[in-house]
Amino acid sequence: MNTKELNYYRRRLVGTVAAGIAAAGMGGLFPGMAGAATGGNAIRPFRVKIAEAELVDMRRRINATRWPERETVKDDSQGVQLATIQALARYWAKDYNWRKVEARLNSHPQFMTEIDGLDIHFLHIRSKHENALPLIVTHGWPGSIIEQMKIIEPLTNPTAHGGSASDAFHLVIPSIPGYGFSGKPGTTGWNPQHIARAWVVLMKRLGYTKFVAQGGDWGAVITEEMAVQAAPELLGIHTNMPGAIPVDIDKLAFSGAPAPSGLTPDEKIAYDRLQFVYQKGIGYGFQLGLRPQTMYGLADSPVGLAAYFLDHDERSYRLISRVFAGESAGLTRDDILENITLTWVTNTAISSARLYWENKLSYFGVKGITIPVAVSVYPDELYPTPRSWAERAYPKLIYYNKLDKGGHFAAWEQPKIFSEEVRAGFRPLRT
Repeated sequence: MNTKELNYYRRRLVGTVAAGIAAAGMGGLFPGMAGAATGGNAIRPFRVKIAEAELVDMRRRINATRWPERETVKDDSQGVQLATIQALARYWAKDYNWRKVEARLNSHPQFMTEIDGLDIHFLHIRSKHENALPLIVTHGWPGSIIEQMKIIEPLTNPTAHGGSASDAFHLVIPSIPGYGFSGKPGTTGWNPQHIARAWVVLMKRLGYTKFVAQGGDWGAVITEEMAVQAAPELLGIHTNMPGAIPVDIDKLAFSGAPAPSGLTPDEKIAYDRLQFVYQKGIGYGFQLGLRPQTMYGLADSPVGLAAYFLDHDERSYRLISRVFAGESAGLTRDDILENITLTWVTNTAISSARLYWENKLSYFGVKGITIPVAVSVYPDELYPTPRSWAERAYPKLIYYNKLDKGGHFAAWEQPKIFSEEVRAGFRPLRT
């Protein structure tokens, strides 16, 4: 942390003690956590240090996996292929090094603060540039803040990444409740609306009186709910998974009905993709939405967890799985295993899944947003949002762009393109 950042936290972080004091009550799992709160609004420094015994046990479980027979087809139509998951397991057990990502996490300022009785973990990286725009970025499932680490430098230090000082952001990247190092809700009620309210509390607690928000996957739903609630401090949002489908179209696609007449070619493509997603593409979403607690296998088997996480949707699976077949791709084997390992060592497979049970909002439908919105459409997203739908869904659409590369996990897979989109999307809101 540089002097400027240190002085900032000396001013802003109430009730903080020096980093390095071991936190009480966390057992042996997070022995590197630092800081202690003296008040309910305190912001405590945090460092990741997973106990070696946890990693040894994980590798033991990987090596002890009881494998099923090979799929009976030559493609991935039955799910994650045996050869793919066995290649992942071999690398995970023998060559993967968690300590590398742990060091990367600890190279950034990390903190904990309690909101509504729950600890929220977050990264907070201040730009060196004056007049940087505060931005809160929210990850999704089966993800974590690890996916956003690739965009930290391009957004906080744009002059080193093809941008100008006027493109800079102060970044806040929180872990969703029940995910990663954030607390696990012990009661019901931590739905996207609640999380959206908590994010505003977090930004205000950090001293930001004006800010913007960005998200994909669950992060998009949470970010759009922030826009629905329209706190006066929120200037606008950027989404790479827009909730822009007209209500009647959304209901038809969900029911499996043929596309209605009168759709433009772009709208017809979006309808067909959306219908496939609803009917075949996100079975995990329905399963977790109904019975998340039943998924004990995800908490007991690292390989079971990995297979479930790989099979997010057809397009994402193919983008992810190809790296275990030796192909070059936007993601590496380590990228994929970092997210899975974080979920394993924090035992958050079930607590993160409960967000599907808590949610009662449409994932993709119009939500009634009236504040400024920027939209980036990636070709391998669950459905490609047509401009016509975006314009109807967001009366203050300030930016719309269709990309020729990238998918559902855009920040993770295409961080350069994603960072450029975020800069461009929020440019109209800078003063």
